[in-house]
Amino acid sequence: MASKLLLIAVFVVDLIAFGLAVAAEQRRSSAKIVHDPDMDYNYCYYDSDIATGYGIGAFLLLALSQVVIMASSRCFCCGKALSPGGSRACAVILFMICWLTFLIAELCLFAGSVRNAYHTRYRTFYGDNPPSCQTLRKGVFAAGAAFTLFTGIVSEFYYVSYTKARGGSSYYK
Repeated sequence: MASKLLLIAVFVVDLIAFGLAVAAEQRRSSAKIVHDPDMDYNYCYYDSDIATGYGIGAFLLLALSQVVIMASSRCFCCGKALSPGGSRACAVILFMICWLTFLIAELCLFAGSVRNAYHTRYRTFYGDNPPSCQTLRKGVFAAGAAFTLFTGIVSEFYYVSYTKARGGSSYYK
Protein backbone atom coordinates (compact mmCIF):
# COMPACT_ATOMS: atom_id res chain seq x y z
CA MET A 1 0.00 0.00 0.00
CA ALA A 2 2.87 2.37 0.72
CA SER A 3 4.16 2.22 -2.83
CA LYS A 4 0.74 3.07 -4.29
CA LEU A 5 0.52 5.98 -1.90
CA LEU A 6 4.02 7.06 -2.90
CA LEU A 7 3.19 6.89 -6.60
CA ILE A 8 0.01 8.92 -6.11
CA ALA A 9 1.79 11.53 -3.98
CA VAL A 10 4.65 11.92 -6.45
CA PHE A 11 2.18 12.12 -9.35
CA VAL A 12 0.24 14.92 -7.62
CA VAL A 13 3.42 16.87 -6.83
CA ASP A 14 4.65 16.48 -10.41
CA LEU A 15 1.27 17.58 -11.75
CA ILE A 16 1.32 20.70 -9.58
CA ALA A 17 4.88 21.46 -10.74
CA PHE A 18 3.75 21.06 -14.35
CA GLY A 19 0.82 23.41 -13.74
CA LEU A 20 3.08 26.02 -12.17
CA ALA A 21 5.51 25.82 -15.10
CA VAL A 22 2.66 26.31 -17.59
CA ALA A 23 1.36 29.23 -15.53
CA ALA A 24 4.84 30.75 -15.51
CA GLU A 25 4.95 30.54 -19.31
CA GLN A 26 1.58 32.27 -19.55
CA ARG A 27 2.53 35.04 -17.08
CA ARG A 28 6.06 35.91 -18.29
CA SER A 29 7.07 39.51 -17.79
CA SER A 30 6.51 41.84 -20.67
CA ALA A 31 7.96 45.31 -21.10
CA LYS A 32 7.07 48.48 -22.84
CA ILE A 33 8.90 51.76 -23.33
CA VAL A 34 7.40 54.63 -21.37
CA HIS A 35 8.23 58.29 -21.87
CA ASP A 36 8.54 60.51 -18.81
CA PRO A 37 7.63 64.04 -19.99
CA ASP A 38 8.78 65.74 -16.75
CA MET A 39 12.34 64.42 -16.87
CA ASP A 40 12.33 64.04 -20.68
CA TYR A 41 13.63 60.47 -20.93
CA ASN A 42 12.40 57.02 -21.91
CA TYR A 43 12.54 53.96 -19.66
CA CYS A 44 11.34 50.37 -19.60
CA TYR A 45 8.20 49.52 -17.67
CA TYR A 46 7.77 45.83 -16.72
CA ASP A 47 4.47 44.32 -15.72
CA SER A 48 3.89 41.62 -13.09
CA ASP A 49 6.79 39.42 -11.98
CA ILE A 50 4.64 36.51 -10.80
CA ALA A 51 6.15 34.10 -13.34
CA THR A 52 9.40 34.06 -11.39
CA GLY A 53 7.56 32.76 -8.31
CA TYR A 54 5.71 30.17 -10.37
CA GLY A 55 8.97 29.01 -11.94
CA ILE A 56 10.74 28.69 -8.60
CA GLY A 57 7.71 26.85 -7.17
CA ALA A 58 7.80 24.37 -10.05
CA PHE A 59 11.58 24.03 -9.58
CA LEU A 60 11.21 23.18 -5.88
CA LEU A 61 8.28 20.79 -6.33
CA LEU A 62 10.05 18.90 -9.10
CA ALA A 63 13.15 18.63 -6.90
CA LEU A 64 10.97 17.36 -4.03
CA SER A 65 9.41 14.63 -6.16
CA GLN A 66 12.82 13.57 -7.47
CA VAL A 67 14.22 13.36 -3.94
CA VAL A 68 11.23 11.29 -2.77
CA ILE A 69 11.52 8.82 -5.67
CA MET A 70 15.30 8.50 -5.33
CA ALA A 71 15.15 8.14 -1.54
CA SER A 72 12.48 5.47 -1.72
CA SER A 73 14.45 3.52 -4.34
CA ARG A 74 17.75 4.16 -2.54
CA CYS A 75 19.09 5.68 -5.79
CA PHE A 76 20.75 2.38 -6.78
CA CYS A 77 23.49 3.13 -4.24
CA CYS A 78 22.39 1.24 -1.16
CA GLY A 79 20.57 -1.94 -0.38
CA LYS A 80 20.71 -5.40 -1.84
CA ALA A 81 21.43 -5.99 -5.51
CA LEU A 82 18.52 -6.15 -7.89
CA SER A 83 17.55 -9.49 -9.34
CA PRO A 84 18.71 -9.91 -12.95
CA GLY A 85 16.20 -9.64 -15.73
CA GLY A 86 14.26 -7.25 -17.88
CA SER A 87 12.95 -5.22 -14.95
CA ARG A 88 16.47 -4.43 -13.77
CA ALA A 89 17.61 -3.38 -17.25
CA CYS A 90 14.51 -1.26 -17.64
CA ALA A 91 15.06 0.30 -14.21
CA VAL A 92 18.66 1.21 -15.07
CA ILE A 93 17.69 2.82 -18.37
CA LEU A 94 14.76 4.68 -16.81
CA PHE A 95 17.02 5.82 -13.94
CA MET A 96 19.40 7.50 -16.40
CA ILE A 97 16.58 9.00 -18.49
CA CYS A 98 14.89 10.23 -15.32
CA TRP A 99 17.99 12.09 -14.18
CA LEU A 100 18.63 13.53 -17.64
CA THR A 101 15.10 14.89 -18.03
CA PHE A 102 15.14 16.11 -14.44
CA LEU A 103 18.31 18.13 -15.00
CA ILE A 104 16.99 19.63 -18.24
CA ALA A 105 13.69 20.58 -16.57
CA GLU A 106 15.44 22.11 -13.57
CA LEU A 107 17.80 24.11 -15.80
CA CYS A 108 14.92 25.45 -17.88
CA LEU A 109 12.88 26.40 -14.82
CA PHE A 110 15.78 27.99 -12.97
CA ALA A 111 17.17 29.86 -15.97
CA GLY A 112 13.69 31.04 -16.91
CA SER A 113 13.02 32.29 -13.39
CA VAL A 114 16.34 34.12 -13.19
CA ARG A 115 15.97 35.66 -16.63
CA ASN A 116 12.35 36.63 -15.99
CA ALA A 117 13.36 38.43 -12.78
CA TYR A 118 16.06 40.42 -14.58
CA HIS A 119 14.95 43.88 -15.63
CA THR A 120 17.14 46.37 -17.45
CA ARG A 121 17.60 49.71 -15.74
CA TYR A 122 18.55 51.74 -18.77
CA ARG A 123 17.18 55.18 -19.48
CA THR A 124 17.66 57.25 -22.56
CA PHE A 125 17.26 60.95 -22.95
CA TYR A 126 15.24 62.65 -25.65
CA GLY A 127 16.69 62.05 -29.09
CA ASP A 128 18.61 58.90 -28.15
CA ASN A 129 17.67 55.46 -29.35
CA PRO A 130 14.97 53.83 -27.20
CA PRO A 131 16.18 51.55 -24.40
CA SER A 132 16.42 47.81 -24.90
CA CYS A 133 13.71 46.27 -22.72
CA GLN A 134 14.92 42.70 -22.48
CA THR A 135 12.46 39.98 -21.52
CA LEU A 136 12.47 36.21 -21.32
CA ARG A 137 12.09 34.44 -24.65
CA LYS A 138 8.89 32.60 -25.30
CA GLY A 139 9.10 28.87 -24.63
CA VAL A 140 11.67 28.60 -21.83
CA PHE A 141 9.08 27.83 -19.16
CA ALA A 142 7.15 25.71 -21.70
CA ALA A 143 10.25 23.57 -22.25
CA GLY A 144 10.61 23.29 -18.48
CA ALA A 145 6.95 22.25 -18.23
CA ALA A 146 7.35 19.61 -20.94
CA PHE A 147 10.43 18.13 -19.29
CA THR A 148 8.71 18.31 -15.90
CA LEU A 149 5.84 16.21 -17.23
CA PHE A 150 8.25 13.82 -18.92
CA THR A 151 10.32 13.51 -15.73
CA GLY A 152 7.18 12.73 -13.74
CA ILE A 153 6.15 9.97 -16.13
CA VAL A 154 9.62 8.44 -16.37
CA SER A 155 10.17 8.55 -12.61
CA GLU A 156 6.89 6.70 -12.02
CA PHE A 157 7.88 3.99 -14.49
CA TYR A 158 11.37 3.87 -12.95
CA TYR A 159 9.95 3.27 -9.49
CA VAL A 160 7.64 0.51 -10.71
CA SER A 161 10.50 -1.19 -12.60
CA TYR A 162 12.81 -0.82 -9.62
CA THR A 163 10.24 -2.38 -7.31
CA LYS A 164 9.69 -5.30 -9.67
CA ALA A 165 13.44 -5.87 -9.98
CA ARG A 166 13.78 -5.76 -6.21
CA GLY A 167 11.21 -8.51 -5.95
CA GLY A 168 8.44 -6.43 -4.49
CA SER A 169 5.78 -6.92 -7.13
CA SER A 170 3.32 -7.90 -4.40
CA TYR A 171 2.83 -4.20 -3.63
CA TYR A 172 0.79 -3.77 -6.80
CA LYS A 173 -1.79 -6.56 -6.33
